[in-house]
Amino acid sequence: MALLPKVTIAIDVMGGDHGPRVTVPAALNCLADHPDICIVLVGDEALISSNLGHSPPSVLSRIKIIHSDELVTMDDKPIHALRKKHSSMYLAINLVADGLADACVSAGNTGALMVLSRSLLGMHEGIDRPPFVREIPTLTGHCHVLDLGANVGCDAAHLYQFGVMGSIVSRVVDNKPNPRVGLLNVGQEESKGIEQVKEAAQLLQQNPRINYIGFVEGDHIFADEADVIVCDGFVGNVALKTSEGLAKMVGRLLERNFQQNLYARVVGLFSKPILHKLVKQIDPKRHNGASLLGLRGTLVKSHGNADIAAYQHAIIRAMNEASSGLPQLIQKEISEISL
Repeated sequence: MALLPKVTIAIDVMGGDHGPRVTVPAALNCLADHPDICIVLVGDEALISSNLGHSPPSVLSRIKIIHSDELVTMDDKPIHALRKKHSSMYLAINLVADGLADACVSAGNTGALMVLSRSLLGMHEGIDRPPFVREIPTLTGHCHVLDLGANVGCDAAHLYQFGVMGSIVSRVVDNKPNPRVGLLNVGQEESKGIEQVKEAAQLLQQNPRINYIGFVEGDHIFADEADVIVCDGFVGNVALKTSEGLAKMVGRLLERNFQQNLYARVVGLFSKPILHKLVKQIDPKRHNGASLLGLRGTLVKSHGNADIAAYQHAIIRAMNEASSGLPQLIQKEISEISL
């Protein structure tokens, strides 16, 4: 299979809670919006075809379908995924490993995705664990937070590696020449925090390529005080889910309060443009898609319950990272410094 346009993205169509009903329409939308990409849809061919609809030839000509009659379920243990060599997840990742795709997107079993990606794509030398990184909205834009759940119980070296990779992501994706890197901690004082966080701070301070700004507390994540925030996967996942829950609660409370009486409905009507902009800024769907860094290829994990719009953002993230050659840039950077 030859690469067609500039970027080819392999999609695990069967992954996630909704499967082809979400993944295929999201892929079609991306193809319509971005004429310089093509997409390989990996999964049940009959289900894929039934969700293609009446797409124009300009879109259909940039689609390849690879049939898979095997599925990695959410209940599968990661080690079992390695044995399912004909699953949609395995085949999609393997396309990147074989150089037939530039990136892979999946909303499937996170543990299985990590094991398969490490096995098929391999890790950069000097990187011990691959962290998940994602954009989190802030007052003036966003920051990159990692790890968001791939690794629990990280030592200082792991946190340091996350900081190095996060800095590269911010430079490449956001075009920031000297991104601010902070460590998530229970206080900003140097004496606070667990030992591995303190040791990681010392390592980051000693690297002249890293603009380390010190400890960052949880309530500062959204205040645009750092471009990159580093933490353990357990802490990062709790912070992420808490922020997503808060965003949903704020939206529902606003909607409920503006429906209380006639006066509230009138005020809500006049406030609608501003409220729409606010909800759009904090909507988790707009930031869907976490990249697994440290791999010798681009892999983006979508939220399992993502709708079409959210999944589309995950595909766009994969497209942007593949276009910029992010894995290669990370490899080059870490080969020039001591990790």
